Amino acid sequence: MQISTTFQLAMNRRYPEAVAIAIAEDARGIPNPLTLHWVMPTALDPPMLAISIERTRYSLAAVRQAREFVVCFPSTTMSKEVIYFGTKSGREVPKLTACGTRTQPTAVVRGVLLADAVANFECVLESEMETGDHVLFVGRVVAAHMHAEPTVRRVYAFGHSGLAAACSATPV
Repeated sequence: MQISTTFQLAMNRRYPEAVAIAIAEDARGIPNPLTLHWVMPTALDPPMLAISIERTRYSLAAVRQAREFVVCFPSTTMSKEVIYFGTKSGREVPKLTACGTRTQPTAVVRGVLLADAVANFECVLESEMETGDHVLFVGRVVAAHMHAEPTVRRVYAFGHSGLAAACSATPV
C-alpha cells in the first residue's frame, strides 16, 4: 500500500545508492574531484554518461571551463575520499593532495584517474541542461579503465548520515 508523502521523504527510500566521483581540472589546472549521487549512462553507441552538479558547487565552473571530466566509481577502500570530496570545496583546498588519493594519468582528457576506483571513464562534454538547482552534463566516453583486481567492489551510500557514520573514525 502506498501513502502520500513529500518528494524528499520518498527519495530517502532510494538508499543504498551507488556514488560516483567526477573530476575536472579547474581554471588553475588543478584536478578537482566532487562526490556525486546522480550519475547515469545515457547511451551505448556512442557511450555517454550524465552527471548532475548543484549550481553552487565549485566543480560546476570547472566542468564548464574544462569541457571534459572523468567519472570514477569509487571502491570500498575509498570511503574517506567519498566523504572528503563531497564535503570540502576545491576553492579552498586541493582535495586530491589533501586526502592523499592515489592517481594515475588519463589517456585522452586532461585530468587524472583514481587508481583505487572500480572504474574510471574519461568524458568529453557533449551538452548541458539546467534542471532547477542542478545542471545536468552529458559526456561522451572517450576512454574507459577498470581496476586490475576483479574482486574490488564499489562503495554505496546508505543516506547522508549512513556513509558518514560508517567512516567517522577515519581521519580526513
